[in-house]
Amino acid sequence: MPLLYQNPVIHADYADPDVIRTGDDFWMVASSFHQLPGLPLLHSRDLIHWRLVNHVIKRLPSPEYDTVQPGKGIWAPSIRFHDGQFWVFYSLPDEGIFVTHARDPLGEWSEPRCLKAKPGWIDPCPFWDDDGRAWLIHAFAFSRSGIKNKLQLFEMAPDASCLLDNGRIIFDGTPSHPTLEGPKLYKRNGEYWIFAPAGGVKRGWQAVLRAATLGGPWEYRDVLHQGSTPINGPHQGAWVELSNGESWFFHFQDKGVYGRIVHLQPLRWMNDGWPHIGEALDEKGKGQPVLRYSRPALPYSPCALQISDDFANGRPGLQWQWQANPQDNWLTFGTQGLSLCCAPTPVDVSLYHLPQLLLQKFPAERFTATVVMHPAFHQHGDEGGIVIYGQRFAALSVAHTADGMTLLFRHGWIDDRGELNDVVLPVADLNGITQIELGYRVSYDGLVKFNYRLADGKWQDVEPQFSAGAGKWIGARMGIYARGEDESQEGKITFSAFAVTFL
Repeated sequence: MPLLYQNPVIHADYADPDVIRTGDDFWMVASSFHQLPGLPLLHSRDLIHWRLVNHVIKRLPSPEYDTVQPGKGIWAPSIRFHDGQFWVFYSLPDEGIFVTHARDPLGEWSEPRCLKAKPGWIDPCPFWDDDGRAWLIHAFAFSRSGIKNKLQLFEMAPDASCLLDNGRIIFDGTPSHPTLEGPKLYKRNGEYWIFAPAGGVKRGWQAVLRAATLGGPWEYRDVLHQGSTPINGPHQGAWVELSNGESWFFHFQDKGVYGRIVHLQPLRWMNDGWPHIGEALDEKGKGQPVLRYSRPALPYSPCALQISDDFANGRPGLQWQWQANPQDNWLTFGTQGLSLCCAPTPVDVSLYHLPQLLLQKFPAERFTATVVMHPAFHQHGDEGGIVIYGQRFAALSVAHTADGMTLLFRHGWIDDRGELNDVVLPVADLNGITQIELGYRVSYDGLVKFNYRLADGKWQDVEPQFSAGAGKWIGARMGIYARGEDESQEGKITFSAFAVTFL
């Protein structure tokens, strides 16, 4: 009986995945939007198990990204290996298209360079042809460019230093492929191929375009739909070919509060030259996602994404990201856990716009998370604890108030007009307490029950239950934070052993 894998291969918010193979190694990049460090790099040996190994981008252009910019930041990167180097192209939707490169993907990447300053030019993908010429294809964000449903192609300098012409629209999907985006350009058997999603992330599909020359004309075929499966909007990913000739396709599924989770589909090249993805949906070449399938013919190489963290050497693991460019006064290094400083922020800054939230992705449908914290507050306004972040947000936190140390439950949401709604509820008096354990239990559909435990005590549930919500283009996040009001910044919280358990 063949050994099977099960989708999703990553039940976490790695949106817009792109994947390449170099020898026996597979590398994945994904969108990170406004969270930093950005542009996560994942590694695998068997296409099923992945581990986070680096972030390509450490900071985004200041001063804008020194503050929280929901929905902005890094969109839909592409990764390629050419001329002995790894290349990553990505867009900042309000700035343009950027490129960075590295010979060692686990080391430092080059300072990002703006290849084209043009708002609304998004989802770039480079392509180096057999004749040495280089090309760049991209899509458009209507909100910034006024253009939609179209793909544009440029000739590019082989060293990716500049674009060499004014570009041309090579495909207009307006009548047939609304919201056409995320193009990935390949060559196979002398023909050119563009894999591109259409229809939007909630109910869209995957299309493939084919041409004898880059100038077209381009034929198209829709190759992957939801069909009778629960996997909605299967699209925007990468074709990967193994050394034995097997082909596979990565895509995401928008799963609401859990974000855009990653699936792996078998891909077969048919006798008519077109790819078939997933399992057959009709006789015209459409496929639908598989839930289980035989594993790729690769050595089984189990590993896991980082989730729990013992904060070795007082530093956060790779799974953590800030809400903006990190600042020196947000943490202090020690050996007894992770110490977050009560960095001063105006009292009217909501959790939704607080840059020093330290967050990671929801790792599963159901899980618990706990952390022991030792507050060392010095003045009124010092505060910190655990947080669930999205356009609906909540936190269970210890605060230095006029009444002394108090446990507070905060929850709120930001409405369509951008107005914040914030509620603060007292939970318990903590005067004299130097240690407290905080946690939450996340169940189906992102329903969250916060709880806490004092030293040698029992877990106490906090009311009301909280219903988590996705953020702007991202799934919900969980994490920790500290903040203060006073410029002296003497207060801090030391967190130890952030522990996650799957249910």
